[in-house]
Amino acid sequence: MAATAFVEALARSVRSWCAGATGVRDVAQLSGGASQETWSFVIERPDGDIAAILRRSPPGYGSVSGRAAGLEVEAELMRLADEAGVPSPRVLHVLTERDGLGDGFLMQKVEGETIPRKILRDELFAAARPKLARQIGTILAGLHGIDSAALPGLRTISSTQEIELLRADYRSMDWPRPVFELALRWLADHDPGVSKQITLVHGDFRHGNLIIGPDGVRAVLDWELAHRGDPMEDLGWVCVNSWRFGEIDRPVGGLGSREEMFAGYQDAGGTVDADRVKFWEVMGTLRWGIMCCGMMQRFRQGPDHSMERAMIGRRSSETEIDLLRLLAPRA
Repeated sequence: MAATAFVEALARSVRSWCAGATGVRDVAQLSGGASQETWSFVIERPDGDIAAILRRSPPGYGSVSGRAAGLEVEAELMRLADEAGVPSPRVLHVLTERDGLGDGFLMQKVEGETIPRKILRDELFAAARPKLARQIGTILAGLHGIDSAALPGLRTISSTQEIELLRADYRSMDWPRPVFELALRWLADHDPGVSKQITLVHGDFRHGNLIIGPDGVRAVLDWELAHRGDPMEDLGWVCVNSWRFGEIDRPVGGLGSREEMFAGYQDAGGTVDADRVKFWEVMGTLRWGIMCCGMMQRFRQGPDHSMERAMIGRRSSETEIDLLRLLAPRA
């Protein structure tokens, strides 16, 4: 149950900017991390209610990630994506100090599913599944085609800088893992350097951040890690084996082939460099492995010995197998 003061503040905010709004109902918290919360609620209006979502950092909290773009930037990116034809929730309002709700924004709720197990298995999505890999390529081409001049302030990161960040994260844990050492060496040896094409990169384009319905992808979510960089990064990240959920022979999120995704990307005006895509798939696999190790370290050191952290932490061994399959494939 949401606190009364929070619900009252949310209702005051909504009435101040939403024409005809009389209040809110069904306020429920969907998630709450160290710095960000997500809430679901309904805006009440005589002309028709609006199902909405609030993403916010409460007053007094800042981002815990130095990579985070910031919620105001996320909202602007979602607006640009919507204008460019990339499926995105419609941003309704960006919070100001006057709202008294912290930093964040409100968006219209998009119906659909984000749980991979259901998307990959349920009959409801059977007709959409064969089309999704190609559709993902089309969406990514549209996302990468957003006018760079219109983008808000974003960090720019090259492959070389990303390697150094991963190496620093890995070394800081003082937990030697030979396969990770091999991957770091491979990445350094195959580093493409600064890309000739620098575009908007979503940074976390995968299952869980896509709302999918029986008709296909309905919205791209969670632009927190958006930045400027090599567009092939997004194509490589969505192919990381950890996002296939058992469907390892379908590289694009367990949905289809790289070739299908590439075809959708190229038909929508994008240019694919398969070697760079593989580089970023290796990079993404190592990144997720290091993140899993970080979860295990936090589980061990406490004080929050959550089972979820332990379960994610053990998946670092899976990424070692994935890296070996990428770097030393069997004939």
